Amino acid sequence: MNLSSLPELDRRQTQIAIESMLEKYRIFKTITFEAREASTTYSYTERFHGPTHVIADPTASLAAHNVDVPAARRAYCAAVESVVERLDSREQQLVRERYLRRDEVFDYTVYNHVFDPPISKDTYVKIRTRAFYKMALAFKELNMLSLGPMLKAASKTKKANTGVLSNIR
Repeated sequence: MNLSSLPELDRRQTQIAIESMLEKYRIFKTITFEAREASTTYSYTERFHGPTHVIADPTASLAAHNVDVPAARRAYCAAVESVVERLDSREQQLVRERYLRRDEVFDYTVYNHVFDPPISKDTYVKIRTRAFYKMALAFKELNMLSLGPMLKAASKTKKANTGVLSNIR
């Protein structure tokens, strides 16, 4: 990514994408992983004539699932936490209190009761917008998010036009 030209992102689309990632984080943190167990009783499976060339090892696939899924969940949560740690202190406070703690926290609760001194709604929106922009760029660098759907319409047409001009030359 060229640092001199940071992408212009649609504020609403960025908010939707980042909030869904933070919701996934909250779900991973609150809901425990249920390990799958191998069944010891075999059931009837219809077998057709002829070789299938398929070797099945259900115990190995269950063991791999029971190891891989929790590891992927831990890695996702660690990546989100590392991105949040790189934000400014007010942005960190906003994201942690509003999106990473509990489900019942509302915006007005955060800007009236969490921030000391309380801030206005407009200031809260500015801080949140700046934090989400930084988080979107960080998640893009970690290959956890694609910025394509979040680019502003003017930025998309500008890229399309430059692509057409470069193809003409």
